[in-house]
Amino acid sequence: MSGAVWTVSELNARVKGLLESEPQFSQVAVKGELSNYKIYPSGHHYLTMKDAERSLRCVLFKGSAVKLRFRPENGMKVVAIGRVNVYLRDGAYQLNCTGLTPDGVGELYVAYEQLKARLQAEGLFDQEHKKPIPPFPERIALITSGAGAAVRDMIRILGKRWPLAKVIVMPVRVQGVEAPPELVGAIRYANRYRVADLIITGRGGGSIEDLWAFNDERVARAIYESELPVISAVGHEPDVTIADFVADLRAATPSNGAELAVADQTKIYEALGSMRSRVSSAMLHRLETARERLSALASNRELTSPTTYINDRRLLLDRQAERLESVTSARLERERSRFTALAAGLDAMSPLKVLSRGYAVAQRQGELLKSVHSIKPGEELELRLRDGSLACAVTEVKPDGRTDEL
Repeated sequence: MSGAVWTVSELNARVKGLLESEPQFSQVAVKGELSNYKIYPSGHHYLTMKDAERSLRCVLFKGSAVKLRFRPENGMKVVAIGRVNVYLRDGAYQLNCTGLTPDGVGELYVAYEQLKARLQAEGLFDQEHKKPIPPFPERIALITSGAGAAVRDMIRILGKRWPLAKVIVMPVRVQGVEAPPELVGAIRYANRYRVADLIITGRGGGSIEDLWAFNDERVARAIYESELPVISAVGHEPDVTIADFVADLRAATPSNGAELAVADQTKIYEALGSMRSRVSSAMLHRLETARERLSALASNRELTSPTTYINDRRLLLDRQAERLESVTSARLERERSRFTALAAGLDAMSPLKVLSRGYAVAQRQGELLKSVHSIKPGEELELRLRDGSLACAVTEVKPDGRTDEL
């Protein structure tokens, strides 16, 4: 013996990691007989699968258990789909089941799960690819059996809810090996020739074998490629097919598909009636308001006697003219008084006024003389008097002794 010594927990964890890293154990299908089947208060299902020689512990957690479409019982032959795992506490491996079907349809169920996983990985189920259902389709194509109860129920419901829509029945087989090609052909024909605004395809309830045409990959891809919106209405409410995942809208039953395809005329009439009442009420209110305004205008003096209005405006115009004349006269008087004051002030400061009192102004070549120091004997000057001027010659300059200049 050589190498490290492991603890039990370490060994269990190592084995768990080895098992979970193997892709072939990530999803396996195991066939066997049920035994020790127990449902715990938590909602988890614990069971043992066995054959003639060996047994296998299995667990079906609540999230997967609620999807079961049958009631498992001890002794029942089943096929379990799940992932191999190791329960660390006991060091025992077990199968964590994601699905459980009665034996006999196990191969179909495995094929269903595998196709579902593959198409989902390709994006065929993505919400971004879903086309909106027209609210008021004019033509509806029913791609289903022409003789089943489902088509009669859909025609009856469509006619009752929205009789304006034209229903076009495109009969196909919905069961057996011939059904998928006929479904694909009808869907493509409806798209190529635009026979309708909306397609409803489906059938009534049945076993998984009966519904298998709607789990066919060819049908799924035809629905995905359809340019016309498609409603899938297959089986009863618990039945879920690949067509339901790919379609633009999934209906629980064919009758429900017809209900989802069109509006209810009764509700439309009710809505229209309510709108009509609101419009009538609004119009009555508007008419009453207009009537009140008309009455007010009818009693208006200006409208009943236009000359009165003109006379009133004429009197107003006269008053405005009087006010304007008064304001203008007052303004002119103020400006006249101001002008007189300014003229008197200017006259008082005029040199001519000074000269009238006996004074004279001495100039030399038009330049005013302010000091005896600015002229010399022999120079000529001009004396400006009140009534004329004198040309003089300076014979002598007599300063008075003052040095400051005026």
